Amino acid sequence: MPADTPPTKRMRLRYAGLCRDCGKPVAAGEWAVYYRLPKNVQCLACAEVISTGLAVEVVADESAPAARTMLAAEPVTPTAPVTPVEPGPVITGTAGASARREHERRAAKREARIRTKHPRLGGLIMAMSDEPQHTQAWARGARGEELLAKRLDALDAQGVLLLHDRRIPPGRTNIDHIAISAAGIFVIDAKRYQGRPSLRVQGGILRPRTETLLVGRRDCTKLIAGITKQVGLVRAAIATTGIPNVPVHGMLCFVEADWPLIGGSFATAGIDVLWPKKATERVAGGGSVTSDVVIALHRHLATEFPIA
Repeated sequence: MPADTPPTKRMRLRYAGLCRDCGKPVAAGEWAVYYRLPKNVQCLACAEVISTGLAVEVVADESAPAARTMLAAEPVTPTAPVTPVEPGPVITGTAGASARREHERRAAKREARIRTKHPRLGGLIMAMSDEPQHTQAWARGARGEELLAKRLDALDAQGVLLLHDRRIPPGRTNIDHIAISAAGIFVIDAKRYQGRPSLRVQGGILRPRTETLLVGRRDCTKLIAGITKQVGLVRAAIATTGIPNVPVHGMLCFVEADWPLIGGSFATAGIDVLWPKKATERVAGGGSVTSDVVIALHRHLATEFPIA
């Protein structure tokens, strides 16, 4: 950076970020002070009083680069004391909530259809028949998320912050759990499947190596692609914060599966496949992410991925 380049500039952000002082999210398009080194931002509330002689580049409009003016900031004497606004609490979310709603919606739709078609015998038919498998699957999935969340929530005393059942904008798909700890960010997909998870590896020397995720005899490899995509979205979300070197891990956690007594966990395509207790041990493991960064990331990800 040239010696005459000012260290900061006041501008509309192209990407969302976190204030370097108060940790408050600053959305893309909002005015803020950008620090060229170490590439972070400061909200206008924290930048209200500027030190004497600080060189600031004022950008009137990103669409008009010729309108840039270099100014030496004068001392500012506020007419009234500035009271910092405390950010509101982060809503963690309820594990399995969206899956439960979908189960209830499907069950109600089935009941209405049967009672309309059989006004007199609808109640009897409902009592004598089971829900379709595709409807029951939503209730099973919700229960799996709830069981895993119970274990994760117990890590609160160890400084682990959580987000449950978060929507991926702009669609309706969701992330089951996001855990933020000293060890980094963990994107966790909970599945409640029957059978033993295993990895079948084929090829590798004369043929291309392929890895197939099995649960019992069921091919579940497509689940790896799903959690990998979620990890990528979380990495993209934190890239706008200016916080460097935060590891993001992907986990596929099979709840109540037929895991062996010793060993059994494995990784494929960079995703850890394990059970709830093993997942919580890794989330609560040591790391270099400080507590203030954990808090800032928690708030930022709660904004980026709202409650489903």
